[in-house]
Amino acid sequence: MSDNDTSEFCPLETVDDFNNSTNTTNFAYGLGANIVAVLLYGSSAVPVKKIETGDGVFFYWVSCAAIWVVSMLGDLVLQSPKFYPLAMLGGAIWATGNIAVVTIIKAIGLSLGILIWGSFSLLMGWTSSRFGWFGIAVQDVPRPLLNYCGAGLCLLSGLIFFFVKTDVQLHPKKESIPLLIDRMTNSGSYRPRSSEFWIDAIGTKNRRFIGCLLAVVVGLLYGFCFVPILYIQNHSTCKGSIFYGASVYDIDYVYAQNCGIFVASTTYFTIYCAVMNSKPRIYSRAILPGFLSGLMWSLGTYCWFLANNYLNSLITYPIVTAGYGVVAALWGSLVFQEIKGFTNCSIFLLAACVGMTGTFLSAFSKF
Repeated sequence: MSDNDTSEFCPLETVDDFNNSTNTTNFAYGLGANIVAVLLYGSSAVPVKKIETGDGVFFYWVSCAAIWVVSMLGDLVLQSPKFYPLAMLGGAIWATGNIAVVTIIKAIGLSLGILIWGSFSLLMGWTSSRFGWFGIAVQDVPRPLLNYCGAGLCLLSGLIFFFVKTDVQLHPKKESIPLLIDRMTNSGSYRPRSSEFWIDAIGTKNRRFIGCLLAVVVGLLYGFCFVPILYIQNHSTCKGSIFYGASVYDIDYVYAQNCGIFVASTTYFTIYCAVMNSKPRIYSRAILPGFLSGLMWSLGTYCWFLANNYLNSLITYPIVTAGYGVVAALWGSLVFQEIKGFTNCSIFLLAACVGMTGTFLSAFSKF
């Protein structure tokens, strides 16, 4: 080595150091996007809590329309990635489950409803990714034991929440006359009905059972709705597949999925109008909350899919599903006073701690 060679005094960053730095940065970006998604998802049902929505179908359609509008703007920003109709199937599945959300919130409350469907969404979404169900590739993580334990604890937290009793107010704020419904008697005066919705007339125990059962079904549908996107991505490298060359970025499929949401919700709303003889229960107070709910959900989806670019779904799924359930439970217990009493609060805190522990284990299974 010559006297002028000073390379030994200028150490270069090794490949391992660079990779570690990149992994840490990606983890930070992914975790940050996940946190925003958790806050938005956990708060998306809050606008419906304090308003009267009747049977909730109109609120459901308005929120789905807002989801589609936001995704149209997102599609323009992303310069219109290639549209795959199969991704619409996932949106249609989500819309099918979402039609029961108002019923669930009326039956068992915001906190318990979201916690239950979040847990079963976790069960379906995590297992389909981990074990390669429905024709998608098996996803692995560097520390599978931590991932298994994390997902198990997240699911356990949801099961613990079954034991939390909620105090639900059926009619938070009544709107005296819903739009587009004839409630005139022969005398020309308005006659309010004894019950705005079938779930209101059911006893407390049966209402709780129906609400929990619907929450389980909705959770399974929510967990399945992302499978078509994963299927497209997993077949993007197969030359014989119609999906060859498809984008590997989840965020490129948001618009197609949300188109499926809007088409399915509009179809259901049209059927509902026909069943109601063109006299659906439409409450004006539900319009702005419906748009706000759809806005938060759509932005939360963009954040979640963005997180999947930095972390795989085995990590993001437990974090999001457990996290937004805890956020919703905090809204329900602290703001809407759904959870009362020392025993209920103790069970809630236990379940929340178990869920957060599972979330952290899932996150750190990346390393």
